[in-house]
Formats: sequence, C-alpha cells, structure tokens
Amino acid sequence: MKIGVVTFPGTLDDRDAARAVRIAGAEVVPLWHADANLHKVDAVVLPGGFSYGDYLRCGAIAAQAPVTQAIVKAAEGGLPVLGICNGFQVLVESHLLPGGLIRNENQHFICRDQKLRVENVDTAWTNQFELNQEIIIPLKNGEGGYIADAETLKRLEGEGLVAFRYVDVNPNGSMNDIAGLRNERGNVVGLMPHPEHAVEAGFGPDKAGTMRSGIDGLKFFESVLKQVVNA
Repeated sequence: MKIGVVTFPGTLDDRDAARAVRIAGAEVVPLWHADANLHKVDAVVLPGGFSYGDYLRCGAIAAQAPVTQAIVKAAEGGLPVLGICNGFQVLVESHLLPGGLIRNENQHFICRDQKLRVENVDTAWTNQFELNQEIIIPLKNGEGGYIADAETLKRLEGEGLVAFRYVDVNPNGSMNDIAGLRNERGNVVGLMPHPEHAVEAGFGPDKAGTMRSGIDGLKFFESVLKQVVNA
C-alpha cells in the first residue's frame, strides 16, 4: 500500500508523518506542493507545520496549490485523506471539511499531551479505535480554535461528523470541544493534535499515573491500511 505525504514550503512534520506510515507497514510516497500528480497513491496525509508561512490564513495558500487541487478531486472520488494540524487547516480552507480554525482562545501557542475521545469509528482513519475510547495525542498549535456557525454545528452534531473531542481540557477554545472532524463519506478526517508523534513506545510520558503519548496515534495509520486492503 502506498500513502502519499505532502510537503509544502514551511511543512515541519512531513518526515514524522512518513515515519508513522512506515511503522504502520505502508510505503511512503513523497508529494511535492507544486506537483499535481498523486502517483497512484492509496491514501494521502497532509502533515502539520506552517505552509507558506501561514500567510493570509493558515492553510489558505496551500489550499490553492496544485497538489491540493488534485487531492480535493481525488477525495471527492473516495481517496482517504488525513489532515493533521496545518493539514486540518488546509482541509477546511479547501472546503473538504466545514468551519474554520482561528487563533487559540488564550492567544498563546500550546504544546501538550492532550486527551481526546473518539467520537466516530466509521472512517478510513478511525476504524481501529473503539467508540468513546479515550486516547492521548500530542498537541501543538497556535491557531487551533475550531469555529462554525450555529447551523453547521447543528449539522455536525446531528450527522455524527465530529471525529474527536477534547476531554478534561479544551486547550484552544474550540466550539463544542471539537478536536477533529470527518466528512459525510468518511474518507476525509482532520484533527489538530498530532497522531504521527504517538506511534512509538517510549517517546513521551507513558508511565502509570501520567498522561501517555506512547502509541495511541498508530491506530490512525493502521486504520487506513485495513480500509484500503478491505476495499
């Protein structure tokens, strides 16, 4: 199985995402922002960072890149796409997911191990989790506050399109504690925390009585492998 990992100018976590893909057992295909050829990949990861320096709005310029336009078209045809942090911002700016992401409520960059609740397991990227499972995923963002109008929020909640929700602490003021979303088809998922930073035991606190950032993120990548194999 081949999973494309996109690099924009300013991307920081493409190598981490590629490592997570390899640990899960798939082949990594690097995708350059200026190249509209997806090289017949089976899925795509839009990793975190500061694409194009976060000018205009986070993800706004990246949403117009040739590779993103190709991803949008492929996603509309069912290609699994995961947007992580800045990648989530790109998905929103590309209108593959609704709403918007703004400056954190406290106006500060946040870096912490974050507890999440899995709200939906019927997607290409969450099918290996259990519904309502609580996981720990590292979070690092400055513009992670999810916003949407009342009608959109009602639709997200009513149609079960919230994929992840913050637990115990809402770190950035996101409406309804939303940490991640899915699209109606379930092939596109975006979230602010970084699952690619939680794929190897021993990295981050994983002792009893402390928050754990061990391998909870690995199931994202194992999920898409199972989805594609069983498709």
